[in-house]
Amino acid sequence: MLDTRKKAILFVAVQEYILTAEPVSSQRLVEKYQLGVSSATVRNELALLEYLGYLRQPHTSAGRIPTD
Repeated sequence: MLDTRKKAILFVAVQEYILTAEPVSSQRLVEKYQLGVSSATVRNELALLEYLGYLRQPHTSAGRIPTD
């Protein structure tokens, strides 16, 4: 089960992807959604969400996108 922070980051990542149809970066999420944590923390959480199968990263230098 995801904790509150992971759920919030997953929610805004999916929301941002729906709005832009582009891979979502940690920096964009921090700047746009004021998550109260650093971009490094968001990046680590995105990596864990990817490991858990909620997101995927199409390229090494790209942001992440939701899975089906």
